[in-house]
Amino acid sequence: MCVKHRLSGHQKPISSVSWSPNDEELLTCGVEESIRRWDVSTGKCLQIYEKAGAGLVSCTWFPSGKHILSGLSDKSICMWELDGKEVESWKGQKSLKISDLDITADGEEIISICKPNTVLLFNKETKDERFIEERQTITSFSLSKDNKFLLVNLLNQEINLWNIEGDPKLIGKYRGHRRSRFIIRSCFGGLEQAFIASGSEDSQVWIFIH
Repeated sequence: MCVKHRLSGHQKPISSVSWSPNDEELLTCGVEESIRRWDVSTGKCLQIYEKAGAGLVSCTWFPSGKHILSGLSDKSICMWELDGKEVESWKGQKSLKISDLDITADGEEIISICKPNTVLLFNKETKDERFIEERQTITSFSLSKDNKFLLVNLLNQEINLWNIEGDPKLIGKYRGHRRSRFIIRSCFGGLEQAFIASGSEDSQVWIFIH
């Protein structure tokens, strides 16, 4: 394996990374620290995103590639221009300290884990909030490319599939993979994203049909 670049600069463990829509840049987020934006062809750090009084804990790109989102340790979500200027911030119980963060392809709805067992679907224009409430602690989630479905991984080794068009509806449950120590992530794949793939601590990859 050939190492192309070693991206150095964070002072704390890195909690999340996110590729730009054009695959030319990378966001990295230190735990309760800062976000750095990198040019992947040169390894150069292009911008550092910080906010006084709060550490940044998660990151993702807007579909346009012109803005980024971050969850903060004060549980808010912040929107930034690429040059580091803060555009908007949404206060309140919007994010956890270490939490997945995503946005729909139209750039309108932000998705985050806002409580240990609750996913928030937040419309940044209308400020409307919808919720997915689970009975178990949520460890991660994955949004389908068509923005219709959300996979939610739970602490009890279960994966739940939600239809998030309109009021969220639970439409599938999947078990079999093993999880006891690590965060296990699942994803959609295959033709028309008809399959669900999940890692497992028993060194297996589980494939489900939904």
